[in-house]
Parts: sequence; structure tokens; C-alpha cells
Amino acid sequence: MRTNKPWHEDDALWRDLGPMLFSEGRWQKTPEEVGHVLALAAPEAGGAVLDLCCGPGRHSLEFARRGFRVTGVDRTRRYLAEARRRARAEGLAVEFVLDDARRFRRPGAFDLAVNLYTSFGFFEDPADQRRVLAGIHASLKPGGTLVMELMGKEILARVFRERTWDEVDGRILLEERHVTADWSIIENRWILLDGDRRRVFRFRHWIYSAAELTALVRASGFGGVEIRGSLAGAPYDHKAQRLVAVARKEAGKSRPTKGFSRKENAISCITFRNGIMTK
Repeated sequence: MRTNKPWHEDDALWRDLGPMLFSEGRWQKTPEEVGHVLALAAPEAGGAVLDLCCGPGRHSLEFARRGFRVTGVDRTRRYLAEARRRARAEGLAVEFVLDDARRFRRPGAFDLAVNLYTSFGFFEDPADQRRVLAGIHASLKPGGTLVMELMGKEILARVFRERTWDEVDGRILLEERHVTADWSIIENRWILLDGDRRRVFRFRHWIYSAAELTALVRASGFGGVEIRGSLAGAPYDHKAQRLVAVARKEAGKSRPTKGFSRKENAISCITFRNGIMTK
């Protein structure tokens, strides 16, 4: 039965695509990714970390293994249950919170906030993207750092293919995508083949350039914003693999800047594998 709820609130989508999005290979890359984040942000040892849109806790658990006090936030119950199970199995103390990224706010609580693996920009209304960033800004301590990692518009233009397919553990994912609205929106149709089951998922989202993401983050109250082309800190140039923003909350900054242009509101959303549309 069809519903009118947004695609990102479709629990069946996250259930069915979970094995593809969070494969064993992806989990194996997590320690290296977290190490790069810590090198970029340089938080104090044992500080408080917010993992916003944490999914099944891939990064949250690794931060906890390294001695940080971690709060992971996600809206998908299935993923949080998996994250808690893994934390218990390892004896890790991690707080996992069921909440919407637009609503979560814990003023002045965190030294570091991360939004990784293209988990930003899921919302149709640009104002909702601003709410997410405003909540992160409010939740950071003065001097705290935000690290975001997603697919940049410039990178997507370089590697774009209209149709691709991938296979993980016997499941086949067919991906079809179209760029519209003067390179502001990308429309997607994914077909998942799992044995004799065939499921189709459709979604559309905005895409960001480095300049657009920088403007949006700055307008949300952050001071200096540095752009990198990978979590390892590569330059954001013609060889960049990811769009990474490192932003600082300045002391005394408590309110986001008002006024956003349409370009500042461009949203990059879903997922990319090998530089092409997957998480």
C-alpha cells in the first residue's frame, strides 16, 4: 500500500537496503575513517561526540572504543536496536537516541559533532536542512567542531553515470539517476533484486557544491569552514573523492545567521559507492 510519507521515513527502505549500505566491507573501513575525523577535528581525549544520523552505530561504536563519550542519534528503530546490540556485545557505554535530526538539540553538550556517510540533506524543504545545522550548532560547546562528509556536486559531475549496478552478498542493486533543475536536483530509482524478490525505491534530493555547502554552514552560525576532498584531508580539487566540511563554533556564537539564498539551500542527499550514488 502506498503512503504519502517522505522516502526517508520509509522503514522498509532502510530495512531492505541496510545490507547493501552497511556491508561488512563498509564496517571494516570504519576505524580508518574515524581516525581521519579525529585528525581533522583534534578534539580533547575523552570528549563528548555527537553522531547525528548514526544508523547502526558504525562510527559511534568506534569513537567509544577510543574512549570518547558518544551519543548516536537516528530515526530508524531497527538501526538503533542493532547499534545497542553491538555496544552490549563489546561492553561499550554509548547513548543511542531515537529522534529526528531536525529536532534533536542538546545545548552546549558536545565537543565534536559528525554527520558522515552522506547523511545530510534528506528533506524536501530547505528550511529543514537549516534546522539540522542550527541544532548541531546549538549542541556544540563554544570551540566545538562539526565534520560533515558527503558527495560533492563537482565530484558527481565528474563521475556521473545514468545507470549502474552493484552486487553485495548475492543481492543486486540497479541504480538509475537523472539530474534536473539546472544541476540542483537528482532523481533516483533503485531496484533491489534479492532472490525472487524485486523492490523499487524512488527518491529525489538536492546536491551541493563546495561553495554552496560552505555558505549554508556559515549561515547556520559557524565561523571558519574548511573544505577537504576526503576524510584523509586531501584538497578539494579535480581529484577529490568526497566533499568534507570542517566547521568551528566560535566562542560567543549562539544564533545562526538569518537569510539564505536558494543556492545556499541546495541539498546533497543519498548515497554513493565508488563515487556513484550509494551510501
